[in-house]
Amino acid sequence: MRRFFFPGLITLALVAALVWAFAPRPQEVEVAKVARQALAVTLEEEGEARIREVFTVSAPITGKLERIALHPGDTVRADETLVARIGPAAPALLDARARAVAEAALAAAEAAVDLARAQHMQAEAERDFAVTEAARTQKLTTRGAASQQALDTAELARNSAEAAVRSAAASLAVRERERDSAAAVLAMDADGGPPGCCRAVVTPVSGRVLRVLSESEQVVAAGTPLLEIGDPADLEITARLLSRDAVDIVPGAQAEIAGWGGPVLAARVMRIDPAAETRVSALGIEEQRVEVILTLVSPATAYRALGHGFRVIVRITLWQAPDVLTVPVAALFRDGPDWAVFVVKDGRAVVRRIGLGRRNAEFAQVLEGLGEGEQVVLHPADTLTETSRVSAIPTQ
Repeated sequence: MRRFFFPGLITLALVAALVWAFAPRPQEVEVAKVARQALAVTLEEEGEARIREVFTVSAPITGKLERIALHPGDTVRADETLVARIGPAAPALLDARARAVAEAALAAAEAAVDLARAQHMQAEAERDFAVTEAARTQKLTTRGAASQQALDTAELARNSAEAAVRSAAASLAVRERERDSAAAVLAMDADGGPPGCCRAVVTPVSGRVLRVLSESEQVVAAGTPLLEIGDPADLEITARLLSRDAVDIVPGAQAEIAGWGGPVLAARVMRIDPAAETRVSALGIEEQRVEVILTLVSPATAYRALGHGFRVIVRITLWQAPDVLTVPVAALFRDGPDWAVFVVKDGRAVVRRIGLGRRNAEFAQVLEGLGEGEQVVLHPADTLTETSRVSAIPTQ
């Protein structure tokens, strides 16, 4: 018996070692506790900061714009700061045909002046003769050598001659102005036109220059935009959300503005547009987007560096509660139509179907199926099954 004792003992030890070596070991899993905490559901989307009221200063008249001395960022005062000066534009250049026509018109105008001057001299001569005849007839009538009818006829001729002189003088003045007009066409083509004076354009509001749209000297038409002015302190945030997400937002909802390079800013939803627009995404998919306008609640000193057109990240709070039972989203998986988690109980993983409420990217609200303090497995592997032995590793 003694000679078989030690070999048997060695055999049992070897069998025990083999059983221990090949026995299934507990899987190491990362776990987290189900806990009560504040939960908020937010909607995140890219947005843009913009000045609420942007004023575009346009050219009031057609003319030659002098170079604008203002630059983006310059401060302007309403009805004081000179924005631009617009003078008369140079006339169009005459081609060979137009010049020939203008020269012919000038020659005709000069000839018309000569004709009108001759007619004026003729009218003056006839007037002098009529005046002399009227005076002679007056003397003869006084002596009784001429009748009263002859005197009346002579006075009528004198008055008519004086009227003819005035008419000829007026006609001469008209012809001289026509000549000057024809000469001006050629004169302006030769020297580019008179310099003239300028129309001053002043800013209608106070603020800062955002963009100079027409900086260089040029000929502009009436209504041409010159520059944009706004108040950088009067900012609002705009974001275009999917229409299915916008239906959950209400005016007055709290929001955060981040991702602009400064501190996180508090904001509030001010308006939701009632109509959506069709936009094409980067993947070429047509989407219905709704514009949501937010107003900043943080003090102006907090976003002093935020400017017009800056990109921001908008986080709008859709729902929040101060004290709810939560479970990490990383622990959830689908078990048929239901949500489920692996609960660590007595060193084994147990599948537990649960009911969920609201959730965000990290946590979900637990309505039923879990109790506070229970441990759930995070990121369960495909090898983890019901009643699998597990070794819990707490989350860092």
